[in-house]
Amino acid sequence: MSKSAPSDQSRINLLDSKDLIADKIKRCKTDSFAGLEFDNAERPECNNLLSVYQIVSGKTKEEVSEECKDMSWGTFKPLLADALIEHLSPIQVRYQEITAETGYLDKVLSEGADRATEIADATVHNLKQAMGFYPRNSAS
Repeated sequence: MSKSAPSDQSRINLLDSKDLIADKIKRCKTDSFAGLEFDNAERPECNNLLSVYQIVSGKTKEEVSEECKDMSWGTFKPLLADALIEHLSPIQVRYQEITAETGYLDKVLSEGADRATEIADATVHNLKQAMGFYPRNSAS
């Protein structure tokens, strides 16, 4: 999986459907060796997929190693797909809620623009004063 590769098959996107996630995991390049293990330089795909599983499952590296050491890819890939789907589900649900309510987005964007304008105005004022465009306040 690679976030910079041009192919959409090379990564799991936050808004990918359940079926698409499962399909992408099923198609991941893997080797034919028995058992799954971390940190084997000859098996980078194995390390990558186990690391993704570790992150989305919230398990420790040791827990994942123990759980998956005797698994085949045929057993592990559905497990990984299910863990990814479960992990991304709250993000996808929240995205749908936010995009369904356009008034909320407009409000957030407006508030952000107002705050950015305040900060920018203060910065420009300080810059002009430092460059001598404004008279300095003199202490009497």
